Amino acid sequence: MATPQTTQLKISGMSCASCVGRVEAALQSVPEVTDASVNFATETAQVTHTGPINALTDALSNAGYPAASKQTTLKIGGMTCASCVAKIENALTADPAVVDAQVNLATETAVVTFIDGATDPQKLASLSEAAGYPARVADSMTADQTDHTKSDEAHALTRTTIFAAVLALPVFILEMGGHMIPAFHHWVQATIGTQTSHLIQFALTSAILIGPGRVFYAKGIPSLMRGSPDMNALVALGTGAAYLFSVTATFAPQILPQGSANVYFEAASVIVVLILLGRVMEARAKGRTGAAIRKLVGLQPKTARVEQDGNFIDRPIADITVGDTLQIRPGERVPVDAEVLDGTSYVDESMITGEPVPVGKSPLDQVVGGTVNGTGALRVRATRVGADTVLAQVILMVEQAQGAKLPIQGLVDRITARFVPVVMAVALLTIAGWLFVGPEPALPLALVASVSVLIIACPCAMGLATPTSIMVGTGRAAELGVLFRKGDALQQLQQAKVVALDKTGTLTLGRPELESVTTANGFDRDSVLRLAAAVEARSEHPVATAITRAGPSELPKVSEFESLTGLGVRAVVEGHKLLIGSARLMEQNDITVTDLMAEANQRAEEGATPLFIAIDGQAAAMFAVADPIKPGTVQALGRLHEMGLTLAMVTGDNARTAQALADKLGIDHVTAEVLPDGKLAAINALRDTFGALAFVGDGINDAPALASADIGVAIGTGTDVAIETADVVLMSGDLRGVANAVEISRRTMRNIKQNLGWAFGYNILLIPVAAGVLYPFGGHLLSPALAAGAMALSSVFVVSNALRLRRVRASLPDTPQGHSTQTVTS
Repeated sequence: MATPQTTQLKISGMSCASCVGRVEAALQSVPEVTDASVNFATETAQVTHTGPINALTDALSNAGYPAASKQTTLKIGGMTCASCVAKIENALTADPAVVDAQVNLATETAVVTFIDGATDPQKLASLSEAAGYPARVADSMTADQTDHTKSDEAHALTRTTIFAAVLALPVFILEMGGHMIPAFHHWVQATIGTQTSHLIQFALTSAILIGPGRVFYAKGIPSLMRGSPDMNALVALGTGAAYLFSVTATFAPQILPQGSANVYFEAASVIVVLILLGRVMEARAKGRTGAAIRKLVGLQPKTARVEQDGNFIDRPIADITVGDTLQIRPGERVPVDAEVLDGTSYVDESMITGEPVPVGKSPLDQVVGGTVNGTGALRVRATRVGADTVLAQVILMVEQAQGAKLPIQGLVDRITARFVPVVMAVALLTIAGWLFVGPEPALPLALVASVSVLIIACPCAMGLATPTSIMVGTGRAAELGVLFRKGDALQQLQQAKVVALDKTGTLTLGRPELESVTTANGFDRDSVLRLAAAVEARSEHPVATAITRAGPSELPKVSEFESLTGLGVRAVVEGHKLLIGSARLMEQNDITVTDLMAEANQRAEEGATPLFIAIDGQAAAMFAVADPIKPGTVQALGRLHEMGLTLAMVTGDNARTAQALADKLGIDHVTAEVLPDGKLAAINALRDTFGALAFVGDGINDAPALASADIGVAIGTGTDVAIETADVVLMSGDLRGVANAVEISRRTMRNIKQNLGWAFGYNILLIPVAAGVLYPFGGHLLSPALAAGAMALSSVFVVSNALRLRRVRASLPDTPQGHSTQTVTS
């Protein structure tokens, strides 16, 4: 009978005391539960049971009170190849309290989701430790600490490699020099003698294997004992076999078949040096893959100038609280997210949004931590600090995306988990084949071939192929103002066939602006605009606000203001009677606007709203007010078309306005006058017609569509709800970010496929060569040392190829992205 255990679970969804009884009843319905006690105040349950934890969590979920889960990140040490990933994931998921575990070879981390209360991060770290991979909780590690740790590891590895190379060089010269230069071979025989040469090689190689090469045996042999061999096991077996055979040939040659007592000390020593050298190169290259994160972390200043008792004092960023008043001098970085209280300046937000042109800031405007102030001084009030700042959220999103595991990685993991045992089996078959059918001396030939198979078939390149590309690709995307919030979006976006876009706030600015002024009867445009702006300043209608914004800053006084519901307004300004509104209002007041109707109808066809202005009973002008297209939208949609994507607009606006905008922008399909649920139906219809769909939106009403689409892309200037629902976030409101996101997605996936093609092709081609398939065609066997060099270079190639993504440029060139400019013509 199983021993009872007590588990504490965090319960979510309890809203009142009556929930306690339902939760207890749900737990007690599980046959293996002997006691269950629920505390409403702490939202926990103490459960005594004999069965698995998942039976408890299933019962809670069915009752509507799921067990709360948490996520932690572990820094894993000792990972050397892709097979390590599967072993650590299996060790972690063996704990029934673990919901999911994703191990990333490139970042050397494990992201573990577990049932809160049933286990804790320290216990999870001990599970990895028990599997042979030391781990620590990474949550408390700062970026600087992580960088210093990686740098120290790289320097230590470099020193070890140099030491190994110094010891291996005489071994290589003594053995291979004699093979390559007969005169040198004769000189060695005549001076120190062959046996002495072998003894020197034995001493130096022993020092290499005991010293620099010890890591392969310390990790490889225990993995063999556990029945889960890794790359270290392959190296340990290969170098160990070559070393033991050479020791036997040196000290007891009589027990070997005649003519087979050769030594391979140089193979064992050079293999260790080359693999260590490959790890040094790989570590340095991998260090560059995290450059984007380090750059983002480096954006935040260490201190800020805080106002205190009328003075400004320097205070550490960690001590800043919401509401503090800060001073930002010209050229300084903004320390935290804040609202401008006093001063005007231009702020360079390119490191956050990817847009190159500084943005004007004045009182009540928001500034983002990490951006660079221009030439003006600002006095601001902190609104978000610490982990709540935009910069902190960006860093978190990039880290999550970099640690994500794409669907394509699942196949790689399944293959690499079985790869090392298969290679060992191939090595055994190679030995058997050479011993049974090989020419004499068969034993040393079998040894060389099997050692080459073991060494050349390291799955390092396979394990690094995907995560390194993800790290570099998502980091570069962040530098361009594109954040992949969910890792699988990186793979899914490049599969999209159609891009559906919301209209208001996505394709357009989301607010009406005065587009043109057409005057009549000899009236002056500036004078009409000044008087109209004064009248509309009394109205809160968005169209009125647009006219006021277009007018001068100093406006005359208005009297006798009257709002005419559904028609317009009337007022008196500087003794002039003004009437502003629709053509029907003009008709009701016997004002002729015939000369302006042709232009008004044309503007209406283009989606604008025409307004007529009469002064003292005479038609004076027609104002065309429209929601202007965002800067960059035309170029962005053109680029998406060039990429072979179908474009669609899904909007709640009226069909006439939507179609006019679609015609102007070259959008292929329009679905208008739809409510949020109608957007879902439109998205499903487009998906059924064209295939995978990406939806781009910015508002609360777009959140269901963003969640329903295969890939949801949120405009970063939109609402928090839309951003939280999306898979991809554009930090600026510029639609060229969509083209950049698609470009990064396609380039990254192409890079991953190149890496995987290289990694798998390399093994498929070279394992048979290492086994000796070319020997009958010329008598050549692949040297174990060359096999080690090829294996090391394969990993370096994969990481170096991924680093090419750092040079990906924006899909469209940057253009000024400041305040939209309006062309007002007469």
